[in-house]
Amino acid sequence: MGKQNIPLDGHETDEIPEGLFTPDNFQALLECRINSGEEVLRKRFETTAVNTLFCSKTQQKQMLEICESCIREETLREVRDSHFFSIITDDVVDIAGEEHLPVLVRFVDESHNLREEFVGFLPYEADAEILAVKFHTTITEKWGLNMEYCRGQAYIVSSGFSSKMKVVASRLLEKYPQAVYTLCSSCALNMWLAKSVPVVGVSVALGTIEEVCSFFHRSPQLLLELDNVISVLFQNNEEKGKELKEICHSQWTGRHDAFEILVDLLQALVLCLDGINSDTNIRWNNYIAGRAFVLCSAVTDFDFIVTIVVLKNVLSFTRAFGKNLQGQTSDVFFAASSLTAVLHSLNEVMENIEVYHEFWFEEATNLATKLDIQMKLPGKFRRAQQGNLESQLTSESYYKETLSVPTVEHIIQELKDIFSEQHLKALKCLSLVPSVMGQLKFNTSEEHHADMYRSDLPNPDTLSAELHCWRIKWKHRGKDIELPSTIYEALHLPDIKFFPNVYALLKVLCILPVMKVENERYENGRKRLKAYLRNTLTDQRSSNLALLNINFDIKHDLDLMVDTYIKLYTTKSELPTDNSENIENT
Repeated sequence: MGKQNIPLDGHETDEIPEGLFTPDNFQALLECRINSGEEVLRKRFETTAVNTLFCSKTQQKQMLEICESCIREETLREVRDSHFFSIITDDVVDIAGEEHLPVLVRFVDESHNLREEFVGFLPYEADAEILAVKFHTTITEKWGLNMEYCRGQAYIVSSGFSSKMKVVASRLLEKYPQAVYTLCSSCALNMWLAKSVPVVGVSVALGTIEEVCSFFHRSPQLLLELDNVISVLFQNNEEKGKELKEICHSQWTGRHDAFEILVDLLQALVLCLDGINSDTNIRWNNYIAGRAFVLCSAVTDFDFIVTIVVLKNVLSFTRAFGKNLQGQTSDVFFAASSLTAVLHSLNEVMENIEVYHEFWFEEATNLATKLDIQMKLPGKFRRAQQGNLESQLTSESYYKETLSVPTVEHIIQELKDIFSEQHLKALKCLSLVPSVMGQLKFNTSEEHHADMYRSDLPNPDTLSAELHCWRIKWKHRGKDIELPSTIYEALHLPDIKFFPNVYALLKVLCILPVMKVENERYENGRKRLKAYLRNTLTDQRSSNLALLNINFDIKHDLDLMVDTYIKLYTTKSELPTDNSENIENT
């Protein structure tokens, strides 16, 4: 059932007519096996009453927990064998009405492949300190991972949860200084920064953007409608129109330049949503028309317009830097050296925020005028100011104080936090990759930056000599030999084991969450997690079944699962008996 993503309950409780016993999916599956000639099951249940549950809810829960634990253990065993790993959490999700954090681990397996695997959900806690304690306890005690070997941690969360996960990161860093807090390669830096901004208007705008993108991806007809509007608007610039159409057919909200795209697309989105809502030919059902009306109202709100324009301009300073972080290994290496320039630019913006905000606000008002949107302060603020005759606050100054200033300040601080000295040192160790060495004319100094990983090396005393041999090997290579351009390629070199310290360093660098998984075959955990959440109704989701579904290809030992169940639940009240839980007919 887990592999096929079949929920245990086949129907809602309130859908069952009163007085009628209807078996759930698990019960129905047992009955199917009995009817198919399963003698052991038939003998076990042939003496039970018709209205008896073959397996109680409690027993189902116990079996699911055993199955989940055994499947997870297969992955965790490989992680322990690899020693070093990193922890990544994805955005908080709703599992049957409760918030959970999806947790993934990164490690290099025995075949030298970097893998990112899903290992389970953690119940989310509103209190950051409690969350940090439970997060640590689950990973170390319940899952049995030694955090002394954790070399990286990354958290992809929306703005409402960002500050709490930073507390988790800092608490782990206090105990395990080598668990470097980094960005995650699967999330563009600009989107990660935007999600972390502690401004309500930004959170609302990001949610609206996601809803608009999801709306048009509901059906090809909606995308075609948007394409037609773009064609009309950009008939004098067909190349730009073609580019925007291609972007609209992708998941563009996760791109580095998402806010630039949104500003370019905004007029087309407004006209298209307005057209769908007011269509006189009744091509769209009431739900689609209603959603179009709601979304059109959201994107034509002046608060939304100002927010996306400010984000577009502020994040333009980090766009190239962030793009390089998701580029080739050499791009990531050189990006580490460009952070100072990025921070210098943002600090200059902060020092002259009056001037910059004036330009941004003018751009927002021009865009609003173009779309016939009234410029006004948010209703909540206007209501709070009623009767305050002394208030002379203008829209421009209001948005400067509540949006531009906190956004720029936050992004500067967030960049400093995420790109700590340790993180930058780790990125500079990427000069170990031969292609990066070549670009630096083999004049590199990894020893200094690799000091933080000295305890991870098998022979630290010979590191200097080994690095010298490593440089000479590539500097004097044959003309027909290409320099490996990624850590993945370097780890798969036939003679890599002759450089044990280099091999150990590359393995540790490889698992840092900021480094992308080169081979997509080994990034299935995140993709399958997204597919499960997309294809499963919220009230039918199960943290146990989710792990079985996402890790359907992991080997499992049914005998071990049965033995574990018997050892843990051996009391008569917990083992199945002929007097199993009854459903009384009313």
